[in-house]
Amino acid sequence: MVKHQPLQVYERQLCLSCVTGIYGCRWKRYQRSHDDSSKWECSWFFLLCCSVLLLLVWSYFWWEAHNDYNEFNWLLYNRSGEWSDGTIPILTTTVVGFTYTAFLLVLALCHIAVGQQLNLYWIHKIGVLAVLLTTITGFVSIDDFWRDEWDIVLISLQSTGPFLHIGAVAVVTALGWVVAGQVVRGERTKFQMAMLVLYVGVLLALYLVPLTLSSPCIMNRANLKPRPAVIGRRGAPMLAPENTLMSFSKAFQQRVSALEADVTVSLDGVPFLMRDMTLRRTTDVARLFPRRLNDDASLFNWTQIRSLNAGTWFLKTDPYWTVDSMSVKDRNRAGNQTVCSLAELLRLATRTNLSVLFSLRRLPSQHPRYQLWVSDVLKVVQRSGIQPQKVMWTPDWYRKRVRAGAPLLQQTSEEKLSVEELKQRGISAVNLHYSQISPQEIRLLSENNVTVNVYTVNEPWLYSLMWCSGVSSVSSEAPHILRKVLYPIWILSQDEYCLIWITTDLVSFAIVVGVFIFQNYHVIRWKMSGMRSYNPEQIMLSAVVRRPSRDVNIMKEKLIFSEINNGVGSTEELSIFTENGYDSHRHSGIAR
Repeated sequence: MVKHQPLQVYERQLCLSCVTGIYGCRWKRYQRSHDDSSKWECSWFFLLCCSVLLLLVWSYFWWEAHNDYNEFNWLLYNRSGEWSDGTIPILTTTVVGFTYTAFLLVLALCHIAVGQQLNLYWIHKIGVLAVLLTTITGFVSIDDFWRDEWDIVLISLQSTGPFLHIGAVAVVTALGWVVAGQVVRGERTKFQMAMLVLYVGVLLALYLVPLTLSSPCIMNRANLKPRPAVIGRRGAPMLAPENTLMSFSKAFQQRVSALEADVTVSLDGVPFLMRDMTLRRTTDVARLFPRRLNDDASLFNWTQIRSLNAGTWFLKTDPYWTVDSMSVKDRNRAGNQTVCSLAELLRLATRTNLSVLFSLRRLPSQHPRYQLWVSDVLKVVQRSGIQPQKVMWTPDWYRKRVRAGAPLLQQTSEEKLSVEELKQRGISAVNLHYSQISPQEIRLLSENNVTVNVYTVNEPWLYSLMWCSGVSSVSSEAPHILRKVLYPIWILSQDEYCLIWITTDLVSFAIVVGVFIFQNYHVIRWKMSGMRSYNPEQIMLSAVVRRPSRDVNIMKEKLIFSEINNGVGSTEELSIFTENGYDSHRHSGIAR
C-alpha cells in the first residue's frame, strides 16, 4: 500500500496578509508579488513620506504653540466677531491625519522589508492626497494669519533640540534594517549605491546636527540666575474672568510679584481695564446696549460701563477649559464680576504690596479726553497711594512730561531699543514678547542693569528657557502652573551634553554596522566558505530526502549563490512559484 503525502504544504501568513490587505487590499496569496514596484507606486510612496513629514512639522508647531492658544482664538475673534476655540478642529484633524498617514507609512516600510511590491489601494491614495493638500493649506493659512508664531518653532528647538536629535537618530538607525535589506536584495548596483549613499549621508548629517544646536540651558549650574518673578497678566485669567478683581485676587493667591492690566479711559475720563476695542466679548453689552455692540469701549461713560456684567461670558465660553474645575462658590463669584477700574486695581496692589504693570490703549481722535487721557491715568496713579517705584509705566507718549510729574515711576519700554537709547530716555526696564529678544540680548541688558520682562509665558518649558536665559520676570496667564516650576526642567553642562551626544552617535553607529553585517550574513558566509560551486542536483534531491532542516537550508543557499556566480537567471527560475502566488512552502518528503 502506497501512502501519499503532499509535496507542498503552504504555511499560514496571517501577518503578511494583514499588511498587504490593509495597505493595498491584496488579501489573497496570488495577489502578492515580489516584483519591483512601478514608478507610479514609488511616486505615491514619496507623497506618503512627504505627508507624514509635513504633518510631523505641523503637529510639532501646534504642540509648542499651546503657549499661545488664547492669542490665536483672540485673533480669530477679531476677524469673525464670534468667540470660539479654533484650536479644537485643528488639533482633531491633525491627530487623525497624522495617525492615518503614519500607519500607512509603517505598512509601506513593512512591504519593503519583506520584499513585497508596493501597491497602495486607491482609497488610501485619495486619503493621502487629501491629507497632503489640507496640511499645505494649513501652512499657507497660518503664514498669512499668524505669521509671527513661526518664531516659536526656532525658540522651542532650544529646549527640545537635544531630545529631538536623539529621537531622530533612533528612527534613522531603525530604518537601517530596511535599507540594509534593500541593498542586499537589490539587483542594480546603481540603485544599491544610491540608497546606501543617501542613507549614510542622512545618518552622518544627524550625527553632526548638535554642532548647530545651542541652548541657554546648556550651561554651568553655578551661573544659573535666581528664579524669574511671575507677573499675573490680566490677573489669573485661567482661574477667573480676565481684568476683574476676582482675577487679580486669584493671581495674588498664586504668589505673583506684580499685576499686569490693559487700560483705557471712559467717555467721562475714568481709566478702566479692558483688553478689546469693544465690550462685546467680555461683557453683556448686547443685552443692555444692543445697538452699540461695535462701539469703541472708550465711548461709554463710566456709569454705563459699571452696569455691565464682566463674568458671565467666562462661564459661558470657558476660554481655557477650566470652568469645570471651579468650585460652586467661585462660579457664583465669577458670574457677578463687573468691569474693574484702574483705581480699584491700584488699591488692591497697595494692600497686597504688589507692583503694577499696565499698557495704555490710545483713544480714538473723536474722544473728548483725547488730549488728556495720559494725564487722567497719571492722576489716578498719584491719588491711589501706591509707591511710585512699584508702578511700571510703559506708554511712550508724553514720557518726558510723565517723568517730570512723577520721577519715581519705573519707566518701562515696550519697544526693542539699544542700551544707549534706553539710557538716553531714562528707561530702566523693558517689556517684550518672548520672541523679540535673544538670550545674548538678555544677558547684555542685564549686564547694563536693565530689567527684562517677557510675555506671554504659560508653559513650563518656555519658563525654564527664559529662566536659563536670565530674564528678571515673565508675564503669565497661568501663574498657578508656573508656581510649581521650582527649577528648570533640564539643565546640562557642556561636558554632559557632549557626552550624551557622542554616546548616542556611537551606539547608533554600532547598531547600524551590526545590522548591515547581519543582513549580509549569507553573502559573507558564502564568500568565506571557499565553496563557489555546488551540484544543483544534490540540492534539488534534498527536497525529497529526509534531511535535517539546517542542512537543507545551507544547500539552498549554496544553490542560489552558485547560480548567480555561473550567470544563471536564478531569479526568474526560482520565482516561478512566487509569481503565481506561492510565496512560501516547505517539502514534507515522500514515503515509499
